[in-house]
Amino acid sequence: MKARKIKDKIYWMGFVDWDRRLFDSLIPLPDGTSYNAYLIEGSEKTVLIDSVETELFDELLIQLENVSKLDYVVSLHAEQDHSGSIPYVLSRYPDAKLITSSKAKGMLMDLLGIPEQSFITVSDGETLSLGDKTLEFIYTPWVHWPETMVAYLKEDKILFSCDFFGSHIATTDLYVTDEARVYEAAKRYYAEIMMPFRKVIKKNLEKLASYDITIIAPSHGPLYPRPSFIIDAHKDWIDGPPKNLVVLPYISMHNSTKKMVDFFISALVQKGVRVEQFNLAVTDIGKLAIALVDAGTIVIGTPTVLAGPHPNVVYGAFLANALRPKAQFLSIIGSYGWGGKTVEILAGMIPNLKVEVIEPVLCKGRPADADFQALDTLAETIAAKHKEQGFK
Repeated sequence: MKARKIKDKIYWMGFVDWDRRLFDSLIPLPDGTSYNAYLIEGSEKTVLIDSVETELFDELLIQLENVSKLDYVVSLHAEQDHSGSIPYVLSRYPDAKLITSSKAKGMLMDLLGIPEQSFITVSDGETLSLGDKTLEFIYTPWVHWPETMVAYLKEDKILFSCDFFGSHIATTDLYVTDEARVYEAAKRYYAEIMMPFRKVIKKNLEKLASYDITIIAPSHGPLYPRPSFIIDAHKDWIDGPPKNLVVLPYISMHNSTKKMVDFFISALVQKGVRVEQFNLAVTDIGKLAIALVDAGTIVIGTPTVLAGPHPNVVYGAFLANALRPKAQFLSIIGSYGWGGKTVEILAGMIPNLKVEVIEPVLCKGRPADADFQALDTLAETIAAKHKEQGFK
């Protein structure tokens, strides 16, 4: 795809990857993604903000074909999906200097072998004059690495936000045209990447509140011509109260846990609690991550395998612990054959979750009437706690 004009002398460059389905060998990409770089031509200096994955440099090279001189390359974030092609860009433009944060300098030297003499480090709030255009660099740590920053183009009121406000979508749209579609993709992106750092990200949002922003240009996904749409969404995801929602990741081997899950979901619904169920044998972990953003309660369903929880459930618990959702309650349901330490093992796996643990319901073999009654009581307890907390 050719470079695309955003405003006079400001261009999108990069690559739209329609076929990629996994990011970092971990994160599902059901809608592909894009790698966004941005060229700014000032009256005196020209700058490229970020680059693309190493193997995609040929596409960026074609887009830079008519750019005879590059004075600066800016690295907002050292991760290779943004920085991977920077050594090749610097090789093509040997007089260009690489601008980055002080922490990113060492990381880029380690990750990409860029020589120290290539760097200019900028401090938080420092500006760079391009002649008739001015870039201000704003440190935004833990969005989502410790070295990250964003860049604000003052005269055009554009925020180049790198991973902040991103979304994994392959699209020909330069700007967001379908807000509903982008909302889900951006929420997935936030859930999978940003949620563990939401307290720091809240401070970064507050830091950006004083800036007059008319366009947000992220490193993944389309640009936002209505910044309030994505800023307000992030405020809700970060600081809004949990919802009247139980997220129930589970797996079942011989149908006993499945019978418990089916009954329990029905009991919750009858008591006015919404449920999102995820069979860990087949689920998209991104969908589970999205649901965890809003969960008031997490209930894990598992059979006992070799005296502990099923391995798929162990992975689900690890994921929840790593993402640190704002859920306030947690419980466990499931079946066992002769004994085990399922509850103790799972409890030890979730130290990051600041939750109240509600009495689990485990049954021996197939669930009997007493087990179904215990599940009904658990549903009643969860509904009451959600009501007490004012979850809606």
